[in-house]
Amino acid sequence: MEYAKDVLVSTDWVAQNLNTPGIRLVEVDEDILLYDTGHIPGAVKVDWQADFWDPVMREFISADDLSALLGRLGLQEGDTLVLYGDKSNWWAAYAYWFLSYNGVQNLRLMNGGRQKWVAEGRELTTDVPDSAPTQYPALQRDESLRAYRDEVKAHIETVRAGQGAMVDVRSPDEFSGKVTHMPNYPQEGVLRGGHIPGAANIPWARATNEDGTFKTADELGALYAGEGVTPDKDVIAYCRIAERSSHSWFVLRELLGYPRVRNYDGSWTEWGNAVGMPIEKTYSEA
Repeated sequence: MEYAKDVLVSTDWVAQNLNTPGIRLVEVDEDILLYDTGHIPGAVKVDWQADFWDPVMREFISADDLSALLGRLGLQEGDTLVLYGDKSNWWAAYAYWFLSYNGVQNLRLMNGGRQKWVAEGRELTTDVPDSAPTQYPALQRDESLRAYRDEVKAHIETVRAGQGAMVDVRSPDEFSGKVTHMPNYPQEGVLRGGHIPGAANIPWARATNEDGTFKTADELGALYAGEGVTPDKDVIAYCRIAERSSHSWFVLRELLGYPRVRNYDGSWTEWGNAVGMPIEKTYSEA
């Protein structure tokens, strides 16, 4: 079985197209200083928090503000945007989802991300491309790609009825409630541990190989179907703040072609701190 969409490019392909007009590289890392230590020649930098998040509210920038950002980066409507980053492309996938949500077209993900490029000893530079600003056209959001808290709460009944699925892509300890934070991130814990009722725990990393590349379509299909997450269902994915779930959203929607997949960007930082939201907890100290 082949991937549903042609949205992955290899490191070889990127190396061969570094100077191809209309192909633009965008690096999105968790560690925002990585880009400055060296990046793929021609790549522009996006800071997922400073560039995508509203500076006052816990909300995204507007579609118009995103158009302005893309224009400042010198990107044009017809460009093919190749995204890559650290953490096996967590944040590159987050950017892919956010750009898709805002209607940006012609997106690709470099398979294996920054770690694969570096492991292969490929060229890095500290030179920042001098791109002339453009007038990026207005964008229109696709709300079918995003889930909000109350929609997630209502979705619990859909899952119970067998018509929907919920995918918690966090670690097993986060899912069970044993810990209230992501591994190695104790400063980012929440008040309550556990998971959303009815969710299946399919950690994001189960979709990748050791080098950060994605597993085959057959392997991915078997992984999700084996947990009851099938293409006929309305699927919602979540994690802590949606970076890991964006990776799984990419697998389900873009690589496997599931028609109805939403990313809950509020994720556990919202749900685990909210009043009136039900949780399940399978861990017990007894």
